[in-house]
Amino acid sequence: MLARRSPGDALLAAACLAPTAFGLAFGGAFTGLELLGRAAGALGLSCLLLAALTSARIPGVDVRFGGLTRVWKIHHVLGAAAFLLLLAHPLLLAFAAAPASLRAAAAVLLPEAAARGAWAGWLALAAMAAFLAPSFWFFGRPEYRRWKALHALSGLAVVAGTAHAAASGGLLPGRRGQALWALYGSAALLAFIWRAFASRLWGRKGYVVARVEAVGRGIVELTLRPEGELLAHRAGQFIYLTALAPELSAGRGEEHPYTVSSAPGEPALRVAIKDMGDASRALQTVSVGSRALVEGPYGGFFPAGAPGARELWIAGGVGLAPFLSRVRAMAAGEPVDVDLIYCVQDETRAHFRAELESVAARVAGLRLWPHYFGREGSLDAAFFASRCPDFAGRDIFICGPPGLIAAARGALRRAGVRAARIRSEEFDWL
Repeated sequence: MLARRSPGDALLAAACLAPTAFGLAFGGAFTGLELLGRAAGALGLSCLLLAALTSARIPGVDVRFGGLTRVWKIHHVLGAAAFLLLLAHPLLLAFAAAPASLRAAAAVLLPEAAARGAWAGWLALAAMAAFLAPSFWFFGRPEYRRWKALHALSGLAVVAGTAHAAASGGLLPGRRGQALWALYGSAALLAFIWRAFASRLWGRKGYVVARVEAVGRGIVELTLRPEGELLAHRAGQFIYLTALAPELSAGRGEEHPYTVSSAPGEPALRVAIKDMGDASRALQTVSVGSRALVEGPYGGFFPAGAPGARELWIAGGVGLAPFLSRVRAMAAGEPVDVDLIYCVQDETRAHFRAELESVAARVAGLRLWPHYFGREGSLDAAFFASRCPDFAGRDIFICGPPGLIAAARGALRRAGVRAARIRSEEFDWL
């Protein structure tokens, strides 16, 4: 869902609509289905190029759009819209040509071999079908590594789609159209090059695994010491970690997102990692002294510069990590009015409870409320009211498994809490 607005939304919407609006104002005199077909092509190509641009993942830029998890949702919406619009583009043009003759309609769908611009459009569509189709729900959840590899075809789609628009003219004929698509296409291609190649050289910082602490069953907290300058972060942000330990059975050289659990200003980074797949399982026994690469930070889970706000935190399992970073920072004297509901199956899974209780005993305004699903059932408004009676008037932050987020958000909304007061974060296809 993209309901929460961010400062960059208006700019993104304007960039998406600008080529189509420019074409309608200054392009050819098209009417009927031909106008719809050409407009679908222009808008679809804008969505495709902006989808590529939003994949650049430059640290700090994502905050303007509500954090990287929200940017990825925007990216997915743009990609799906681009595919559907560009698929409709030739079909509408074929229907527009059909009244003249079936041969004219067929020529739109099957152009002559010499019509390289038209075939570039079909190549772009084919590339999009290859890397986007596995993302649609009816295919099921694709395997992560295969999904990442298929996205390399997005560069081909960007180049072919831009070449088709520049060669065929479409809604934006002439030099003005070529210049505009060249500008958009170049920006998208640069974003692709940065993400696929250049960021590996200049965007990642070297770290060494200084400590591996087994926090509980299937959860470790890694302490990462910088080889050079320490990456600065805010509480609630996350990084992409690429482990390079040669003994790893899986995930070596692959990047995966993990929330930073250390307080800002600590001399090293700490990340809590739960065994949730092959790569995270292998990291449970990563060797001390092995190297890793870190890129980031990303995310805007907590708003900047709002200490002292009345907040309710709802954490589940390893989703405690962003709150743990804030709690560890509280020892430095941050004024707080926070109720933290820590949701786990039972007492044996409350791995950080002792540390949380220790900080809560020293910091006035921090209150810890464990919730054990095995004994107390699902979260509901009655539980919120018994621990935090004024919860409906607080800013509420939720982080944890999708089931917990859905249950907590549903209970809060049924209790009358406005959606604008609820912020949640989960890592899904990051």
